[in-house]
Amino acid sequence: MKSHAKAVVIGGGVVGCSVLYHLARAGWRDVMLIERSELTSGSSWHAAGGFHTLNGDPNVAKLQAYTVQLYKEIEELSEQSCGLHLTGGVMLADSPERMDFLRLAHAKGRYLGMETELITPSEAKAMFPLMDERHFVGAMWDPVEGHLDPSGTTHAYAKAARKLGAEIVLRNRVTELTQELDGTWNVVTEQGTVKAEHVVNCGGLWAREVGRMVGLELPLLAMEHMYLLTEPMPEVEAFNRETGREMIGVIDFKGEIYTRQERNGILLGTYEKAAKPWSPRETPWDFGHELLEPDIDRIAPSLEVGFRHFPALENAGIKQVINGPFTFAPDGNPLVGPVQGLTNFWCACAVMAGFSQGGGVGLALSNWMVDGDPGFDVWGMDVARFGEWASLRYTNAKVRENYSRRFSIRFPNEELPAARPAQTTPLYDVMTRDNNAVMGDSWGLETPLWFAPPGMEAKDIVSFHRSNDFAHVGNEVRAVRERVGVTEIANFAKYEIAGPGAAAFLNRLMTNRMPKPGRIVLTPMLNETGKLIGDFTIANRGPDGAGERFMVWGSSAAQIYHMRWFEKHLPADGSVRIHRFDQTLVGLSIAGPQARAVLDQLADTDVSKEAFRFMDFREMAVAGATCMVNRLSYTGDLGYEIWMPPAYQRRVYEAIKDAGSAHGIVDFGMRALLCMRLEKNFPTWFRELRPIYGPFEGAMERFVKLEKNDFIGREAAAWEKADGPKLRRVSFIVDAGDADVMGDEPIWARVGDTDYGTVEKLHGYGAPRFDASGRAISGGGANGRDADAAAVRGIRDGAWRVVGWVTSGGYAHHVKQSMAQGYVPAALAEDESDGLFEIEILGQRRPARINTLPPFDPDGARMRS
Repeated sequence: MKSHAKAVVIGGGVVGCSVLYHLARAGWRDVMLIERSELTSGSSWHAAGGFHTLNGDPNVAKLQAYTVQLYKEIEELSEQSCGLHLTGGVMLADSPERMDFLRLAHAKGRYLGMETELITPSEAKAMFPLMDERHFVGAMWDPVEGHLDPSGTTHAYAKAARKLGAEIVLRNRVTELTQELDGTWNVVTEQGTVKAEHVVNCGGLWAREVGRMVGLELPLLAMEHMYLLTEPMPEVEAFNRETGREMIGVIDFKGEIYTRQERNGILLGTYEKAAKPWSPRETPWDFGHELLEPDIDRIAPSLEVGFRHFPALENAGIKQVINGPFTFAPDGNPLVGPVQGLTNFWCACAVMAGFSQGGGVGLALSNWMVDGDPGFDVWGMDVARFGEWASLRYTNAKVRENYSRRFSIRFPNEELPAARPAQTTPLYDVMTRDNNAVMGDSWGLETPLWFAPPGMEAKDIVSFHRSNDFAHVGNEVRAVRERVGVTEIANFAKYEIAGPGAAAFLNRLMTNRMPKPGRIVLTPMLNETGKLIGDFTIANRGPDGAGERFMVWGSSAAQIYHMRWFEKHLPADGSVRIHRFDQTLVGLSIAGPQARAVLDQLADTDVSKEAFRFMDFREMAVAGATCMVNRLSYTGDLGYEIWMPPAYQRRVYEAIKDAGSAHGIVDFGMRALLCMRLEKNFPTWFRELRPIYGPFEGAMERFVKLEKNDFIGREAAAWEKADGPKLRRVSFIVDAGDADVMGDEPIWARVGDTDYGTVEKLHGYGAPRFDASGRAISGGGANGRDADAAAVRGIRDGAWRVVGWVTSGGYAHHVKQSMAQGYVPAALAEDESDGLFEIEILGQRRPARINTLPPFDPDGARMRS
């Protein structure tokens, strides 16, 4: 074993071997993988080996598509078979609600370049004759599904990495990780110490233990997962003999089971409600190539449903029951990327679907390590998406919930209960007990969503259609637009950036000029490639010794993500200090035409239009409490954001309600706020503004000052402006029925053969394609941009084509319109013609029209009044 390496990968499962291979392929040949036992010794060896491209997050789906496509490459390089079986698969819907879910998934597949198809139960039975079609209402067919040999695939990655110069050291446990002052890591092992520039935690079942070596408590938990193998089944053998092909894979959501053919029998796995964690506090180092004791009783309810739905299985003998541990994060997605506060320490763990996602995880992480950027929008997998509130107990409760719901519908208005409340503000009891609020989880913080009237249960009725909150959110919106409302805004990220170098630091990071003392600016933040990685409100608090103090507000969910970026670019001379407030600073917002009248009763300073202008910042007493006040509102109306320490929040809130009573003040929640921002065409972070879009694509050009000092991403942004953006964020008025858009719906346009570029090329998506023998014939490439043009050109209905997708939307109650935002080719972005666009909602294509000006207060007079 050598004593020095550019990077050390800890863990020899499929993910660790994929990361090693991709680093070597990217040119880092001085890389080493260290494994405590043998390759696949954790979860990889006993995995069921299924793979698919469909995922609820289209950005994760893109990386899954890449993973499937990659297998041909590593087979050829390694000369090791992956045992690939591209059978295709169906998802079975047992209810109208589940069929709506499949319609959404099918629609999403249109712009991902996937060729899914909605089929009848009878058509599904023809592919999988073991099923009783009477229990189902429909299904979705996906040709790019199948299974492989887990051990062979892991060794194919490893052999390919070795051929590219990487080293693999087996039977050598890492026992300690320390870091020198120069950032070099000491990887202490049973066979000696390796000095490395980078360390990658691919520890799998032991990822928590590796994280704890550097003081990190990763939010992941291993769950026991069972699947069984049947004895040979005559029905399977007859199907193979008569058709000359293997049986397809099947997911039965009602039964919480998945099946596929295994030799001449069936493999059947479950995600049972009675989920059972394994080693919830720590993983024993001596665990390895052994299985857990089977517990058929625990999965019996799923098997009973499975036997009704697939009668032949009830008579099949069980050859073996596999029960082994797999790791999950609280939301079921991987934990990937650099860890904030640690130099060159990387994670690639909690990859539950390793044979669907392992290749994409390896590619994204290697890009990140080598080039400084993953090359994709990987927020759904970023380790930074969890905060300090994701403790061991939180994680254990949330993972169990996620596991038990893996095949359950997640409705767009559904708030899951496990591990809540994690964080609350001083107003929590007021909101829930006194105000009858329906609460939501906003990055671990309880936040009011909407308020039920007295006598009505404060509860969402979950649905893909307009639900029981519809009228009440509408009432909240109308009250704000006509009078005044108050809402909690504690769920923002809050930072102070101060010191002699603060102004220069922010000017280097942000696209807009920094404000003068007492003023506010809105500004995006870009990465080196000119893509949107942040959207902030920045106020200048005034002098701070030799420098200035700035307050910065942004997305709460991105706090760790943004702190990681801020710290990466901090000057080494100590001239800049960053403080993240989190919940040590909370807030309230008042908005509506009577907002000034309310504030005037509470402030001891002049808050007239002339004295306290739009986009002003003031430190003032509100109801006698020390506060910071911003003269703006995300409602797009006259409004104020009022920030204070938690000790003052209840006092300020009660004073606002008392002063506002004469003006008909109401409490309004997050859903009303998001509704009102639609009426102003305001974007949201992580929906409209994401790292796959440039600022001109995102219609953020008025906040981008290319002529100011050089800032990160400036050159790329200048090129984007000069060339003209390929895409453009637009707002639609939609002729919706009883369901509004939820996000990720395809946008159709009547453009015939006009070549705006394929959706894959414009948006960077693309699924692989295969010939009849299962060999890849075309696909997305490393970033999906060379995807087969036919994937979109084949999706036509007469002169209609899919040209874009929806990012968010809903019903705009004040203007009485269903609205959506999304991205379309820039050449179409200003065409407000009727009949040009349609948006597919729950399987129905609804007429839509671009609305270039905000339907509410298009000239901004209300918010400036």
